[in-house]
Amino acid sequence: MSEFTEILERVQHGDPKAAAELLPLVYEELRRLAARKMAHEAHRHTLQPTALVHEAWLRLGGHAAPAFQNRAHFFGAAAEAMRRILIERARRRLTWKRGEGAPHLEVSELEIPFPAADDEQLLAVNEALEKFAMLDPRKAELVKLRYFVGMSFDEAATALGIAVPTAKQWWAYSRAWLTVELGRKPS
Repeated sequence: MSEFTEILERVQHGDPKAAAELLPLVYEELRRLAARKMAHEAHRHTLQPTALVHEAWLRLGGHAAPAFQNRAHFFGAAAEAMRRILIERARRRLTWKRGEGAPHLEVSELEIPFPAADDEQLLAVNEALEKFAMLDPRKAELVKLRYFVGMSFDEAATALGIAVPTAKQWWAYSRAWLTVELGRKPS
């Protein structure tokens, strides 16, 4: 029986010193495994192989290491722990990149600013709304009810015979479309 297998058996039998003996025995191999995994990561990656090993060790149970059947089982679990750590970090980076932490706005808070003092802007909104009505008359009707009449989502949804969540989705889409259209320079 190898030293590794003997230590695993001692861990399974609850020997508190066995888990502490296991880490020095597998540390260098775990570090090589982590370095190989990190070699495929983007260069801007901030996690070092040593940190990956330590985090994986903690996920594996650290000093209270769970039962592993053999060396292959242990290193398979370690590789899976490292993979999950890298995936979670990638997801977090993408989440931050896509606006996590930005203030959350409810769709009901999104308003197309009413240009009461600016006739040119009012005409531009009307012209854009006419274009939009040719593409999607029902959504354009929602915009008219909300923007020009001042109806709430509940009132506009009732008038159009749709659900309030549908009205909110249509409003978000319509607002985005009109914002893009109003941002275009006349040719």
